[in-house]
Amino acid sequence: MPLSLPPGKRLAVSIGSDFDAHSVWMGTFKSISQSHLSRGEFGAVVGVPRLLKLFDTHGIRTTWCTPTHTIQTFRAQCDQILEHGHEMAAHGVWHEPITQLAPAEERRLLELQIKQHEDLLGARPRGYRSPAWDVTDHTLALLEEYGFDWDSSLMGRDFEPYHPRIVTHVDEEHGNAFGPPSTLLEIPVSWYLDDFPPLENLPRSVGMQSTDTVLRRWLDQFTFAYERCPGGVFALTVHPQTIARAHHLMMFEAFLEHIIRHDGVWFATLSEIADAWAGQDSP
Repeated sequence: MPLSLPPGKRLAVSIGSDFDAHSVWMGTFKSISQSHLSRGEFGAVVGVPRLLKLFDTHGIRTTWCTPTHTIQTFRAQCDQILEHGHEMAAHGVWHEPITQLAPAEERRLLELQIKQHEDLLGARPRGYRSPAWDVTDHTLALLEEYGFDWDSSLMGRDFEPYHPRIVTHVDEEHGNAFGPPSTLLEIPVSWYLDDFPPLENLPRSVGMQSTDTVLRRWLDQFTFAYERCPGGVFALTVHPQTIARAHHLMMFEAFLEHIIRHDGVWFATLSEIADAWAGQDSP
């Protein structure tokens, strides 16, 4: 089902910035090496100002999915993000490995990040993006219980929001079974539309691909979405510590300039995109 876009708009575009800073190294990569932490510091101290300047230049409002560890460690940068009119969404406490958590601990950390958003920023987050883009059998139900409007962690579509279903039963010989659709709206992500895996020098990944290769991939996906998926959403994910490196930033600038030349592109936050879906589920 297509989004109900503003008049004259053809495609919603989300530039989602995952502001992980130190936490991605602590959580996903289980490292507290000074070298890894310094890369997170670069994302905060150098990357955030560069991205804010770029977004201001083009009048682009974005959603920053931010662990609460980042909010506490780099509070000044988070305040700047909000002062520039961007949205901040939930992204875990310390980029915790969700699928390795016991159900009680997953609940505790979800409650903690909501409280920390409220205490530190004065508002509850409307949306959630799981650290490392993985969820448990309980995650969607928890997000529903705690009143989230949208999730952006799953890959069951590419350019269309949808209501995700948990696989409730796995049977190699007779097929799998799904539970009912979640009330949450899923705004899908894709590893192909993420800067971190192809561009970072990672402990468990090749990384460091040519920017020409990544730019071509992003351009092809945008062209497909723009031409063949009217009323859809193109959701790109970038990380300040990755995309703000000099050569990556030049590639990113070229990509945004290409998009801007297309009529009918609507740059929006993830919550604005979720609002464009509101009411469409009713008969």
